[in-house]
Amino acid sequence: MSDYDVIVIGGGPGGYLAAERLAHAGKKVLLAEKAALGGTCLNVGCIPTKTLLNSAKLYVHAREGAKFGVSADNVRFDWKAMQAWKTEVVDKLVGAIGLTEKKLGVEVVVAEATLVGPGRVKIGEKIYETEHIIVATGSLPVMPPIPGCKDNPLVVDSTGLLSVPEVPARLCVIGGGVIGVEFASLFSALGSTVEVVEMLDEIVPFMDREAAPILRRGMKSVVFNLGCKVEKIQGGAVFYRKKDGSEAKVEADLVLMAVGRKPAVEGWGAKEAGLDVSPKGVVVDDRMRTNLPKVWAVGDVTGRSLLAHTAYRMAEVATANILRGDDAARKGETMRWDAIPWAVYSIPEAAGIGLTQQEAERRGLSVLTSSVPLRVSGRFVAENGFAAPGTAKLIAEAGTGRIIGVHIVGAYASETIWGASAVIEEELSVADLRQLVFPHPTVSEAIREAAWAMKEEKNNA
Repeated sequence: MSDYDVIVIGGGPGGYLAAERLAHAGKKVLLAEKAALGGTCLNVGCIPTKTLLNSAKLYVHAREGAKFGVSADNVRFDWKAMQAWKTEVVDKLVGAIGLTEKKLGVEVVVAEATLVGPGRVKIGEKIYETEHIIVATGSLPVMPPIPGCKDNPLVVDSTGLLSVPEVPARLCVIGGGVIGVEFASLFSALGSTVEVVEMLDEIVPFMDREAAPILRRGMKSVVFNLGCKVEKIQGGAVFYRKKDGSEAKVEADLVLMAVGRKPAVEGWGAKEAGLDVSPKGVVVDDRMRTNLPKVWAVGDVTGRSLLAHTAYRMAEVATANILRGDDAARKGETMRWDAIPWAVYSIPEAAGIGLTQQEAERRGLSVLTSSVPLRVSGRFVAENGFAAPGTAKLIAEAGTGRIIGVHIVGAYASETIWGASAVIEEELSVADLRQLVFPHPTVSEAIREAAWAMKEEKNNA
């Protein structure tokens, strides 16, 4: 007889949500987390970063409020107070997760767990028997082998930058992905001189190529060095080679290494247990099954989409299939990878879902596109001004008119994109979207305006 119905390895978003869903269904669940519940996202990722970014936005709004008729004198920020608020938010949310797990009857142990094989997990010196295992070990920051990077006290990853004692006067960010852009935006808003060195020709590589430059140009106080490869670091000096082959350097007081994250596939028995692990992470199907019977994997460890909300959905898909088997899959409890939204919480924001125009064309799809500035929204203008950057772009499949991508740059993008998620999930067409009623005045109306701006074939108009 098994000790538990399910053992979950890892207490991040995918792990703790899976435990909650299973316990709610009456399953006996053990959740093993070696550090703190909430994982990277809650403790050293999404939540603390967005807490600090919100403080930075308040500071910027207060400083620039005169054009809206609100003036403030001696506007300043208090980094220590910002850090204290960040810590309070994180601590209370972590505590809330613990209370939820306890209320639902999930047994939580703070310890490292090792996958021994199907149905067997080792915690401490004891091996527990279980019917199902869910692996949710998360991801880790990538620290590339750049000369001068290792053991350099002036080089930090995202976790280290979140806890610096003071705002650096000069910050160099290596990497122009989501993490790099958000931190560049945060510290530039607080007065740091910020330069980003990115190896690719544009920031945030998964963004639509029409939208990414708008986001970059919206961050006016940040210097972006694109198409540049970092060759070495000496103290706070970052030496890189430009696209034309010439050499250059950035002098900084602190260097953020933000070249991405990698699935945490080491140290918990994946290889020894025979789990199929590719260079991208633990291999899963669209039901979150691994190659081992009744062993599931969710979240960053799969390498499929390193986003907390993706981990949530993966957890729901895995638990549905554990509880209802093939019937769950028949009822649509599978991952739909093209229907996962993303957001960049910079100043300005950006968000999107579905295919970019470039990805659609790589797949051989014939597409229709339309873009409108967010200033078509009266609310956007009233709250941000006429010069604020912003755009909404729709991508539809030619012939059917089915919307396959929505991309937004500008204020409120992260709060607007959920509606586009519903559009993609329900496979609505441009004609369908034109019939939806949007509240007025809202920034979301730009999506509807983009639908009306799209030139369709006559049979889809």
